[in-house]
Amino acid sequence: MARILIIDDDEPIRELLCAAVERMGHEARAAACLNDAFRLARDTDFDVLYLDVRLPDGDGIAAMPRLCQEPDPPEVIIITGEGDPDGAELATRSGAWDYIEKPCSLERMTLPLSRALQYRAEKRRAAPMALRREAIIGASPGIGACLDQVARAASGPADVLVVGETGTGKELFARAIHDNTPGARGPFVTVDCAALPDTLVESLLFGHVRGAFTGAEQARAGLVKQADGGTLFLDEVGELPLPVQAKFLRVLQERAFRPVGATAEERSRFRLVAATNRDLDALTARGAFRTDLLYRLKTLVLELPPLRRRREDLGPLVLHRLAELGHRHNQGTKGLTPEFLEALGAHSWPGNIRELFNVLETAVIAAQGEPTLFPRHLPVDLRARIAREAVADRRCAAPPVPGAAPGEGFPTWRVYRAQAVADTEQRYFTELLRHSAGDRRTACRLAGLRPARLYQLLGKYGLLGQQ
Repeated sequence: MARILIIDDDEPIRELLCAAVERMGHEARAAACLNDAFRLARDTDFDVLYLDVRLPDGDGIAAMPRLCQEPDPPEVIIITGEGDPDGAELATRSGAWDYIEKPCSLERMTLPLSRALQYRAEKRRAAPMALRREAIIGASPGIGACLDQVARAASGPADVLVVGETGTGKELFARAIHDNTPGARGPFVTVDCAALPDTLVESLLFGHVRGAFTGAEQARAGLVKQADGGTLFLDEVGELPLPVQAKFLRVLQERAFRPVGATAEERSRFRLVAATNRDLDALTARGAFRTDLLYRLKTLVLELPPLRRRREDLGPLVLHRLAELGHRHNQGTKGLTPEFLEALGAHSWPGNIRELFNVLETAVIAAQGEPTLFPRHLPVDLRARIAREAVADRRCAAPPVPGAAPGEGFPTWRVYRAQAVADTEQRYFTELLRHSAGDRRTACRLAGLRPARLYQLLGKYGLLGQQ
């Protein structure tokens, strides 16, 4: 028997779906708003959620990450009376199982449920793969979904495209695919497509025979041949020159190539993992990237989330990096104050993990022989940006000034609501620590949160040092 949660402010829809779910032999619960849904999802592990988009207290699609925080998150079926193409695309990209527009038949609403439950049952019966992920830090839902994709990719020889912003760890995930492929003993060969010189790109990729061009005094194997039996990692594949893209397409199709100046083809049995921080679809539309090559690369796509969408991983990433830096600088792992972690949490990290790690190294160097990191050890430009943003936020959230002209000094609803939620959460976690006498295990149990999530929230509100 599966557990199903119906989240819709339309009472007849809730009652209809609850009755249909129970006739199918499953347990049905219902919520008319997101707050009720959050409470129910915190106390019960649901298998499937029916989720309306427009709810009295928020947007259903925007709430999906919070509703799907568990290690085995529920499948989400979007139901909406105001469907639109953009909403359907956003729901799909957010991981929704299906997108249903109301009104529709009961069969249209229940068939996706049967398929989603079948999928979950088959997924649970599949033998889990023990992944090697030494360098991949984090336990957020986004990283969990990426690791699931790594397991799928490693189970077969399919080509993989890893996409994500600069600094999200694309090469780490490419190496994880290589390391977890059964029987993988071949090399991991990296090609930085952005650094390939135009005049030598074919020679570097495919090799050359002696005398193929001026200076070719001996034959040399190219990077494609060097990857034989292993993985060829094309970093920043969007920078690959157009003339080479046509030749590389045949290499992917046949796993055969011809070195520069050679009369015969050679073969190389490699798995391709390509990575990019660029929009290849947009490049293709402009004629800067071949459509047929893009189709070939997108056999399996792994999309890495930016750091701002996996904030719960910030604490573990900081601790991991500080341990590395302590070993590298031969000075032991430095401690950190709650204010230090809170300052890191206030930044949006456009450079993602690479920026975070560079900032932490700067802080460790600034601290020199001091054992504890304070916000003062952070780069001054970062502290200045954080201070500026904090003052701007407070001004936006400030109450109306007495005597101010109409329409001046009044916060927007979004800013006011965000400040109210933050104030409420800070009071809650302060009382939680008092009620649990500072014991983190007790606090996790009372709050219904995983340790990593509790750690992140305590850091956000400067409560890590309270006992």
